Amino acid sequence: MLKHNERIYNNAFVFFDILLSLIAFYTAYLIRVFAITKHAIYADQYLLLGVLIIPTWYILLKILSIQSSRRIKPYSVIFIEYSLVILIGIFVLFIYIFAFKLDFISRIAIFIFGFINLLLIFSSKALIIRFTKHSYIKGKNVRQIILIADESSIPFIESIISEKHLGLYIFGFISNSKTLIEKYQADYLIIDPEQNLDKIMVENVIDDIIYCKNEIDYNQIKHLIYSCAEIGVTLQLQSELFSMIASKSHLNYLNEQAVMTFDVTSADYFALSMKLVFEFLLSFIAVLVFSPFILIISLLIKAETKGPVFFKQKRVGVHGRHFTMFKFRTMVQHSNELKKELEKINEADGPVFKIKNDPRVTKIGAFLRKTSLDEFPQFFNVLLGDMSIVGPRPPVPEEVALYERFQLRRLSIKPGITCIWQVTGRNKVGFDEWMKMDLQYIDNWSLKLDFILILKTINAIFRRTGM
Repeated sequence: MLKHNERIYNNAFVFFDILLSLIAFYTAYLIRVFAITKHAIYADQYLLLGVLIIPTWYILLKILSIQSSRRIKPYSVIFIEYSLVILIGIFVLFIYIFAFKLDFISRIAIFIFGFINLLLIFSSKALIIRFTKHSYIKGKNVRQIILIADESSIPFIESIISEKHLGLYIFGFISNSKTLIEKYQADYLIIDPEQNLDKIMVENVIDDIIYCKNEIDYNQIKHLIYSCAEIGVTLQLQSELFSMIASKSHLNYLNEQAVMTFDVTSADYFALSMKLVFEFLLSFIAVLVFSPFILIISLLIKAETKGPVFFKQKRVGVHGRHFTMFKFRTMVQHSNELKKELEKINEADGPVFKIKNDPRVTKIGAFLRKTSLDEFPQFFNVLLGDMSIVGPRPPVPEEVALYERFQLRRLSIKPGITCIWQVTGRNKVGFDEWMKMDLQYIDNWSLKLDFILILKTINAIFRRTGM
């Protein structure tokens, strides 16, 4: 699909989702009126909240990229994506209710709206996807393509042939690879690279040219860019290098000179700003709401053993910056001094120190660790700007000193209270696998991933498996 057409379709689907959301909202209002209260009340407040749904749902759908590449997403992924939009949206609606003093908006109606909204938009998209895939499989509305390929392109070619729901029909191959010719000449047209491709594009119905050779011929690509643009044919370049460039780079300017900048972390500054604001607000609310529990835990710690309530430890943050991390103290005083005597029975691999039944842990400390409540004071670190709620766990300087070079990349973003490792059975995961999980988080970061990890962390806490 042409990129500009895809953008038009994606925007159309966004507005269609918003329309369905408004229908769901006012359906929930009618259910509230006729099935519960039996009379219409405060319709003006519901009208205002309905108007606020439009920009809110638009922003959420865009930020979480719900509409991108919809036809190749599994239904389960689409369901999770829409569930995230609605959960976050309902949270925002409650903020609107509080901010605009919409005191007569029924909380029941809001939850009914969420259920109906998810049912409508997911069902509609599932039907659209099913119809679209069926049309492509039947050969309707497909795009006819020419592949410029070699033997390294065979896995990519096979994926196009097997995935008929992508809507791509192979007109032919341009290649002089003996392996590729022998494999496909019985079923597809093989075009000699010496033939005039410009003429072929003019004389046949060709929608896309896909360059998928392993070796990149820049002169050939340069010619293809101008030739395809001249007659309106889309040129696509398939390469791991191009995937990396697209996801990890952006055009920058130094003294009016254009330079290509390769980022090691996400360059989506708007999404990163949203993460910063969301995590600050969530941390502030958490500290405010749970302040009575902080007091109770502090008293229990003081009652069991002597020493401070909080354990302060130097940790390593972004690009090696040191900061003081806070936790509830779960061990006896002078635990670091006792650590040297216990290093010989360390059960963790790599530079990490961990013992399953650590004799230094107090009774209240064992409970706090089991429920992960010992990590709660790190919300103060988030408020101070040293940490995020979601991100790789901050290591101690002694561990970092033993890192291999590639492992230092986990210090390229702010450390967090929870991450993939915490919700994947951290005590059963080896050090190397832990590092891979953190790098995986950095490479695939998104607001959606953060939200999923927060939900999984809450689930781990309630199951009392520790984070």
